[in-house]
Amino acid sequence: MKGLILAGGAGTGLRPLTHTGPKQLIPIANKPNILYCLEDVRDAGITEIGVILGENMPEKVRELLGDGSSFGVSITYIVQGAPKGIAHAVGCAREFMGSDPFVVYLGDNLLKGGIREMAEEFSKGDAEAQVALCRVPKPQRFGVAELDEDGNIISLVEKPKEPKSDLALVGIYFFRESVFPIIDELKPSWRNELEITEAIDNIRKAGNLVRAHVVSGWWKDTGRPEDILEANQLILQDLETSIDGDIEEGARTSGNVRIEKGSRILSGSVIKGPVVIGKNCEIGPDTYVGPYTSIGDSTKIVGGEIEDTIVVGDCIIDCGKRIVHSLIGKHSKILSSEDEKPAGHRLIIGENSSVMI
Repeated sequence: MKGLILAGGAGTGLRPLTHTGPKQLIPIANKPNILYCLEDVRDAGITEIGVILGENMPEKVRELLGDGSSFGVSITYIVQGAPKGIAHAVGCAREFMGSDPFVVYLGDNLLKGGIREMAEEFSKGDAEAQVALCRVPKPQRFGVAELDEDGNIISLVEKPKEPKSDLALVGIYFFRESVFPIIDELKPSWRNELEITEAIDNIRKAGNLVRAHVVSGWWKDTGRPEDILEANQLILQDLETSIDGDIEEGARTSGNVRIEKGSRILSGSVIKGPVVIGKNCEIGPDTYVGPYTSIGDSTKIVGGEIEDTIVVGDCIIDCGKRIVHSLIGKHSKILSSEDEKPAGHRLIIGENSSVMI
C-alpha cells in the first residue's frame, strides 16, 4: 500500500498566516501539522508516500520533508498546481500509485489513534473504497455519509444544508486503482472543483462496495484559527513533562510542561501547563504562561500574561498585557502602547508583523 498526503490548497480560512506558507505547515504543539499526518501513514506500515504540492510556496514543504529519509519514508513530490479539488489531486497521483492500493490523507487533519487499523481493514477486505468518518456537532460544514445497517455507505453529500446523519468525512480515504477512471469522468462542481465525495459515491453507484470506518478518538480539521487552537489543546492534553532548559530561582512551573534546550525561565515567572516552550526562548521576568500555550523557538516574552495561544516562533512579546486565544505568526513583535489594559487581547497575526497594544 502507498500513501498520498495533500499539501496544496489556498488556505483562505487561515489568512494572514497562509500568505507566507501552506496551511499544512502551521505548527500544532510546536510541530508542523503535516508531520502528524506523515507519522500516521508511516506508523501504519506505509513508507512509499506521495506529497501533493500546490501553488502556495511548495518549496517550504520540500524543505521540511526532504526525501523523507529522516522520517523513515520515501517521498515523491507531485505538483497539482491550482487547487481544483481533492479528487483532482488524487488523479494527479495516478502514475505514482500504479496498481497499488493507497490511502489519501489531507495534510491539515489531526486524528487521535492513527490509521493502522483502517489500513489493515482495507488491505484484508474486498471494498473498492473505504472512508474514515467521525460524528460531529455541525455536519453541514463537511461531506456527510449515510450508512446502512452493515456499516456500508449508501450516500455521500458535500456540505448538505439538511444532513442525513452526523457522520462527517474525516479526510482519510482508501482507494484501489479503480478510482482513477471514475475521476476522469467527473465534472467540476459549483465550487469549480472535482469533488472526492462524488467520486466515492460513483464508485458505490457502479455496484462496488464502499466501507466506512467510524473513528473512536477525536478528529480535527484545522481549516480555521479556532480549529487550530482547539487542535493545540487536544495535542497538549497528552503532553509529558520534559525540562531541558533552565528555570531560575524564583520561577516555577506546574502541570505538564516541556521546555527545550537553550530556553530560560526567568525569576518571578509562572509556567502553568500544559505548555510547550521551544528552543532558545526567554520567558520573563515576571511573566505568566498559562495552559494550552505553545511557544515556538527563539521567542522572547517579557512580562504580561499569555494563555491558550500559539506563538509560531522568532517573536518578541513585550507589552505587559494579557493575550488569550491567539495565533501569532513567525517574526512578529507585540509591543506596548499607552492604552488602558483591557481584559484580554485576541490576535490572529501573520508573519513579520508588528503590533502595538
